[in-house]
Amino acid sequence: MRAVIMRGPGDVVVEDVEVPRVVKPTDVVIKLAAACICGSDLWPYRGLEPVENRPMGHEYVGTIVEAGDEVKTLKVGDFVIGSFMLSDGTCEICQAGYPSRCANAGSYTGSQAQYMRVELADGSLVAVPGGEPDDPDRLADYLAASDVLGTGWFGAVAAEAGPGKTIAVVGDGAVGLSAVLAAKALGAEKVIAFSRHEDRAALAREFGADVVIAERGEEGAAKVKELTGGYGAHGVVEAVGNQVSMDQAIASCRPGGYVGFVGVGHDQQIDGTGLFFAEVHLHGGPAPVRRFLPDLIRRIQADEIHPGKVFTTRIPLDDAAEGYKAMDERREIKVLLEV
Repeated sequence: MRAVIMRGPGDVVVEDVEVPRVVKPTDVVIKLAAACICGSDLWPYRGLEPVENRPMGHEYVGTIVEAGDEVKTLKVGDFVIGSFMLSDGTCEICQAGYPSRCANAGSYTGSQAQYMRVELADGSLVAVPGGEPDDPDRLADYLAASDVLGTGWFGAVAAEAGPGKTIAVVGDGAVGLSAVLAAKALGAEKVIAFSRHEDRAALAREFGADVVIAERGEEGAAKVKELTGGYGAHGVVEAVGNQVSMDQAIASCRPGGYVGFVGVGHDQQIDGTGLFFAEVHLHGGPAPVRRFLPDLIRRIQADEIHPGKVFTTRIPLDDAAEGYKAMDERREIKVLLEV
């Protein structure tokens, strides 16, 4: 089969590799219907994380073609969506609503490929009612749910988005844009997005942003306070993962407010004294996507949300290297790979 391999920073190839097979009795093998490139894949691509001959991809939708003997809730032929973090669904952490930190977490092969093996299938995958869609836009919606929608949704939930609330979103990548969509879907009265790029700002508005702010850092936080009578937002989603974005998120939040941080952190440090006097709640980390998947699937099937619009281009799997380059150069928000 064909699979995307990152040999080193900036070096992405598509190679022939062996098709995975069931190894453990709780495994399944999925024939991918579509794959995509994540913003977090750009960290090793840019040399900010170590990488050497890594099979790439962690977002996936597809059809089960092989199942282990102990898989109970799924069967061959099911069209499934899975979280980018695997879980057994039974440990105390999973039961508390955080399957992304499962005490018995499993692993999977890269999803930027024609097939992948997924451990702990019963606890990690959700079968989609009606099976694989014929509509490519609906397929894109489902694919987004596997990571960026679920991650943006967790950010909005952690920021306590809901009726009467003003929610600000730091970051205009696919996760930040998904957080805008989520905040509005959860009933936020006003959603403020930060963006300097008109294509991303336009999608933010389409997803429900009431205001788009171009300023960043202290100036951006000051704009949020200006829009909220000097208080700051009730909740802020931090969807980037660097020092500037975290500082901006905390500064944009009112005392007693909530910061949901879902950007993969890189060398962030939080000043203890500053945090003490900010008096905000911090809640975040790897999104427990599996917790949200049934509701997200329902909302997609009811045409309440269309998260697949974050995919601004679709290219064949064999052209993945160009997709990485386009996202690295910010020419595309998110690239869907046609398998």
